[in-house]
Amino acid sequence: MQRFVRLCLVCVVPVACSSKPPPARPAAQPAAALEARRHQLTALLDEEWQFNLRSSPEFASILGDRRYNDRWTDATEAAVAARLATYREFVTRFEAIDTTGFPDQEALNQQLMVRNLREQLANARFEDWLMPINQFGGVHIRLAQLVKLLPFATTKDYDDYLARLRKVPTVFDQVTALMKAGLAKRLVPPRILLEQCVGQSETLAGGKPEDSPFAQPLKKFPAAVAQADQDRLRAAIVAAVRDQVQPAYRALTAFLRDDYVPRGRSEIGMWALPDGEARYAARIKQTTTTELTAEEIHEIGLREVTRIEREQAAIGKKLGFDDFAAFKQHVRTNQKLYATSRDDILARYRTYTDQMYSKIPELFGRLPKGRMTIEPVEAFREKEASGAQYAQGTQDGARPGMVQVNTSDPTRRLTIDMESTAYHEGVPGHHMQIAIQQELGELPPFRQNGGYIAFQEGWALYSERLGKEVGFYQDPYNDYGRLQDEMLRAIRLVVDTGLHAKHWTRDQVVQFFHDHSTIDEPNVQSETNRYIAIPGQALGYKIGQLTISRLRDKAQSALGKRFDIRAFHDEVLGAGALPLDVLERRIDAWIAAR
Repeated sequence: MQRFVRLCLVCVVPVACSSKPPPARPAAQPAAALEARRHQLTALLDEEWQFNLRSSPEFASILGDRRYNDRWTDATEAAVAARLATYREFVTRFEAIDTTGFPDQEALNQQLMVRNLREQLANARFEDWLMPINQFGGVHIRLAQLVKLLPFATTKDYDDYLARLRKVPTVFDQVTALMKAGLAKRLVPPRILLEQCVGQSETLAGGKPEDSPFAQPLKKFPAAVAQADQDRLRAAIVAAVRDQVQPAYRALTAFLRDDYVPRGRSEIGMWALPDGEARYAARIKQTTTTELTAEEIHEIGLREVTRIEREQAAIGKKLGFDDFAAFKQHVRTNQKLYATSRDDILARYRTYTDQMYSKIPELFGRLPKGRMTIEPVEAFREKEASGAQYAQGTQDGARPGMVQVNTSDPTRRLTIDMESTAYHEGVPGHHMQIAIQQELGELPPFRQNGGYIAFQEGWALYSERLGKEVGFYQDPYNDYGRLQDEMLRAIRLVVDTGLHAKHWTRDQVVQFFHDHSTIDEPNVQSETNRYIAIPGQALGYKIGQLTISRLRDKAQSALGKRFDIRAFHDEVLGAGALPLDVLERRIDAWIAAR
């Protein structure tokens, strides 16, 4: 589950240094005043952080903070309004702090928080919370996903969880009220997506309570939970699933099927929503952290598609296919390039991850302490899920980072892109970046645990090529698969802007995939639905990767033989996730310093 993105940063202009020596005695008072202001900022950052943990108890749980494990986020419109009012107060208080003389990172903490809060307040006019359901991140699947991320080590952990289960009907009542309010304002997702939500909700509503994903914690109790408590909790949790959770899902399913889906919009692009053009422009700015327009991004995507096709065709020629179309057809129909089973898919991911771990010291000076695990995607959402995704671990290491791999319909899944995806989701991609960020003790918690799509996904896409630089992708089909993964991200620039700015149809998107890739059909369909469900999110990958690659080229050109790839990577990751404009200034300063 992802926290609603609230993290944005801006560059800090260094404070000019005076050439005059400081006066001997009067300096004591300004120093004391400076320390007081620094303490004021630290305290306010903590206050804002604690407010967010209270307001987003699921996010707190994911981070390993157990204080709010017995509650859910208040999703009422009144609560949303109250949170926005609090953000406005925080803006005023943060802006009132004079950061003159602060260390650069501390001044950055203040400026990034103001930028973040102001962006969120500006985008509140779109009332996105009135569309809380989609097949990728709706509350109906997020609640079930959370179970796997919760700690179950003590009796209190189970009692808190029981309290949460009993409140599920309230959560769904609140979400249903938001959807009804959205209908009145013509804020409703496309019908094609909502139909998938019905099936997801219906699955979680049925079956034996003891077999429900919500009953999974009962399969194995820790020794710390006494037998009497185990018996009590087993009976109470099964009863809560039967009497509260499943009926709530049945009620939600009925509302979706009978009232909401029939009123889902037929136009799939964001342009069809109220203020659609401005809404999409704001989404682009948020996800790419740039000022690029939809048209500019569309053109970048077309150029990248053409470039990557040339590189793919070259691999085809090495394999004996002078005709690129014939080579792509060969890839699509070659059954040797498809997985044989669910276990086959997981074994491939684990093999690629293990071999990359052996090469990491060649690419990085700073290494994360925690390793990661590789697990299958939960059965209740695998049909709609992407090929793989990363779930961050807790900072204390109690729950490791985890790559969740979609193993459904295995014999229809090409294996050629599994090597690049393993590097993207795990090491040196998401796990490397996020685990290091969590270990940066000099950063406040909201930077240790926050993120930007363009930075995080851009880094992960950039990381796919690092495998080639250390000698992997020995199988030319896997190297073609690496380019196919890059092609996927280039296609995203074209089709996301096509859908939401150029009025493309779903069929146009699918056809563009078929014309320019050999991506397997399950992924073509799920990816297309993903861009419809979460507009703009897919833009950050390629825009971020292109930026990081350009900054690396700049550093290599400027430093020549003094360029050190390990030092460059450490600098990119050394301040946590950053907006791309801030990252560029950071790398420029690093180049100048060296």
